[in-house]
Amino acid sequence: MTSDHTTSSENDSRVDDDVVARVLAHADSKAAGYSLFGQRAQALQATTDASPFGDADGEQFDRDERAALRRVGGLSTELEDVTEVEYRQLRLENVVLIGVYSGGSLEDAENSLRELAALAETAGAVVLDGLLQRRPHPDPSTYLGRGKAEELAAIVAHLGADTVIADTELAPSQRRALEDVVKVKVIDRTAVILDIFSQHAKSREGKAQVELAQLEYLLPRLRGWGESMSRQAGGQVGGAGNGMGSRGPGETKIELDRRRIHSRMAKLRRQIKDMKPARDAKRANRRRNEVPSVAIAGYTNAGKSSLLNRITRAGVLVENALFATLDSTVRRSQTLDGRPYTLADTVGFVRNLPHQLVEAFRSTLEEVQDSDVIVHVVDASHPDPASQLQTVRDVIGEVGARDIPELVVFNKSDLIDDDTRLVLRGLVPGAVFASARTGEGIDEVLARIAYLIPDHSVPIELLVPYEHGEIIAALHDHGRVTSQSYTEQGTRISALIDPSRVAPFEPYRLEAAPRA
Repeated sequence: MTSDHTTSSENDSRVDDDVVARVLAHADSKAAGYSLFGQRAQALQATTDASPFGDADGEQFDRDERAALRRVGGLSTELEDVTEVEYRQLRLENVVLIGVYSGGSLEDAENSLRELAALAETAGAVVLDGLLQRRPHPDPSTYLGRGKAEELAAIVAHLGADTVIADTELAPSQRRALEDVVKVKVIDRTAVILDIFSQHAKSREGKAQVELAQLEYLLPRLRGWGESMSRQAGGQVGGAGNGMGSRGPGETKIELDRRRIHSRMAKLRRQIKDMKPARDAKRANRRRNEVPSVAIAGYTNAGKSSLLNRITRAGVLVENALFATLDSTVRRSQTLDGRPYTLADTVGFVRNLPHQLVEAFRSTLEEVQDSDVIVHVVDASHPDPASQLQTVRDVIGEVGARDIPELVVFNKSDLIDDDTRLVLRGLVPGAVFASARTGEGIDEVLARIAYLIPDHSVPIELLVPYEHGEIIAALHDHGRVTSQSYTEQGTRISALIDPSRVAPFEPYRLEAAPRA
């Protein structure tokens, strides 16, 4: 009896093993033979994932919440055997990337496509393969040309992909024509970036900005479906003898959608405009207190939030993903000699940043425009740091901040060798090499910030009677006390203060001290 029971258990186990093996074999066969994007995208550094987030990043409360929203990569839901049903999981989008390049080198085109792979991974997709074509101009009909489009359709069918992503912004007609050939959904780089922003926006203002950008992108891409999109305003369509109000096609469904989108966009613009006074009030308060502002700008995933956390322990979300943080975060810090200033983390940039996002996030970019110093963070381990520098500087120029003093910081310097440092030093001679993860170079960054922050203070020396302690308190609040001693006549104090705040202290000023 025991032997029969054992044999039955072994048979059941063998059947289960066969099912699992068949499922896994089916999953492995899908991506066999395609290795261009078989590993993680080059734009996302795998080494930082293995590193635990230490105390320098503060409390990372948002990381668990962000991870909880992640979909799990599973097997296909198209089952070949009914016994596999219990192993079915949620299916991610499987994508194939395409790109066209004319000028420039193949290396630049591959870097751009690998960055698109990183964007797709951040959005939650699985990248199966990539296809690059060299031609003078993209085909005005199908982007790739008829022959390459048919080749793409064969690749998509072989891999079981359900989405094609183009490494540019497609015209609505190109997208429709390519979809007709490949028979799956076709989107472009802009749509992927907008999708990432919609997933990561948290604040009320950030969500409104993303929705506005999405609607601006969607408006020229509305697609009708023949007669089903037609709506009659009243009466019958063109019926003879039906009287007034019955002639003409009426309002079509696509026109109704456009009108609703325009109304929603107008409402969002009003909401964003209404949020502006609150931001202006905060900035005016900082300016009134003569607090200089430092904006941390740079390419996405260059380590801006990590640098802010290292300096101020702000606890801003840090993740090895593109556009992990969208909402600007402002924290207070001070120089070694006691001068206060604010550090603002801003939204990251990327090559070919959609102009809809530049316009929608102009309020966030105001932190860069109104700053006294820009800390430009560059990923030193990126394969093409020069393009990162140029992309960020172009956007800084667009928001009118080109004349603001700039400090270039090559972050992630712990991931590069001495030869790469030499090349980067030639690229930006006055740059600082730092690592937000290890703390290397942070002291030099702080020293350079302290040097670049404007300081218009003048020295004053006061003799304040003991009964006027409020003068001493005001001087500590609005200036930097350098020395303080006590005499029979009162408190003798030396300080540095802004010239506009000297007047209340004039009655107590010693004649020997230099005047403002």
